[in-house]
Amino acid sequence: MNRPPVVSQEEWQTARDSLLVKEKELTHALDALAAERRRLPMVRVRSDYRFTAPDGTDVGWDGLFAGRRQLVVYHFMQHPGQDWLCGGCTSFTDNLSTYTQPHLEARDTRLILLSPAPRNELEAVRQRMGWTVPWYSAYGNDLYADLGLGEGFGLSVLLRDDSSGTEEIFRTYYTTGRGVDRLRLDFNLLDLTPYGRQEEWEDSPAGWPQDPTMSKVVSREELANA
Repeated sequence: MNRPPVVSQEEWQTARDSLLVKEKELTHALDALAAERRRLPMVRVRSDYRFTAPDGTDVGWDGLFAGRRQLVVYHFMQHPGQDWLCGGCTSFTDNLSTYTQPHLEARDTRLILLSPAPRNELEAVRQRMGWTVPWYSAYGNDLYADLGLGEGFGLSVLLRDDSSGTEEIFRTYYTTGRGVDRLRLDFNLLDLTPYGRQEEWEDSPAGWPQDPTMSKVVSREELANA
């Protein structure tokens, strides 16, 4: 294995301090990007969509926001009649802790899953996987078509504003693909390790373990049976 040099503690600390300078530069760059993100233009979203809540009740945006001003929506790739689970969506949802919600709600924000499949199909998957994050159904409405979400996954951020006396809903941000990566604990921890994510696209030392890209991004069930 072509591993990096083995050095003294002092030499390691020097190399680590050098890398830390670059890490701090990246942190400041991410802070600047977040500041720019907070100033993105917003687009008004229709207020008449109806959704099915996890308990089966029919709700509007008020049900999704649950009294909060900000809503983070993970668009879980589960469509009507789908008999397979998206590995990326299931592994992403596995990364969501039961205790994430109170910390978001303390800042007037809520996190939910949303899918086009009917509620009974979503509930079957939720129970099977043991997830607790609220999962709403957009079955029967035009939200996905209106927002151009297509067949894939993604992450939307919405804002509820009633300062004018009339409640308005705005979409402020959307990302998909690698844009969702930084929200995953597993990927962020792996990025700190010598082997990284162990995928073919990574720039790693020769001989480091690497598998086909996304081949390990599967459900816990598939990992258990591998």
